[in-house]
Amino acid sequence: MTRKFEAANTPDRTKTGAFSNEARSAVYRAIETRRDIRDDFLPDPLPEAMIHRLLGAAHHAPSVGLSQPWNFILLRDEGRRSAVHDLFEKANEEAKALLADDRKTLYSRLKLQGILKAPLNIVVTCDRTRGGPFVLGKTHQTDMDLYSTVCAVQNLWLAARAEGIGVGWVSIFHEADLKELLNIPEHVVIIAYLCVGYVSEHYTRPELEARGWAERLPLKDLIFENGWGEPKISPDGGSAE
Repeated sequence: MTRKFEAANTPDRTKTGAFSNEARSAVYRAIETRRDIRDDFLPDPLPEAMIHRLLGAAHHAPSVGLSQPWNFILLRDEGRRSAVHDLFEKANEEAKALLADDRKTLYSRLKLQGILKAPLNIVVTCDRTRGGPFVLGKTHQTDMDLYSTVCAVQNLWLAARAEGIGVGWVSIFHEADLKELLNIPEHVVIIAYLCVGYVSEHYTRPELEARGWAERLPLKDLIFENGWGEPKISPDGGSAE
């Protein structure tokens, strides 16, 4: 497969902070080949040292005012994960009812979670009170703590891909139900429910694309310059037209 983010074959510039060509290529490879894993988990437990590395990667994410608003709830107990799966099934039926018949049929064929199949589930939360009443950088953009926690999720996901570990993000549940089940305080927001484990296969392209649900948009159609709308430019600086 041709890599979209192939690093340029330039001299090693590590003295200025840039990675070597090999290391830089590995970063872009992790970004490009990251996938949302749904049904390809293996039952093998993850080593504790690896879990610690993944959580360490998440903990090194940027955060507004260095507030580090995240927490990580590890779910390995089958009974607890089964209760979460029941919450998913309830919400999934509600989601399915919103679709027209043809779309509903395709939706029903999709595997949308690995709650029971993955050996480890991780709930990533955002404590909106962390840092106190004044958090540098949050005075006017009050949701920056939420965005910071999303960065932690992405860090974990890319680190997992580099380790050969699959991650699936489950978002089909009622937050209030999951918070009650896991005794999460009112001021804490659930950002991500992740299914994590070894996998039998990493798809070469997103599963939803492979199954005909959606396609990746062309990058050139998403780039503006100096304001919303036009002129559009291509990644190489030329006209997108």
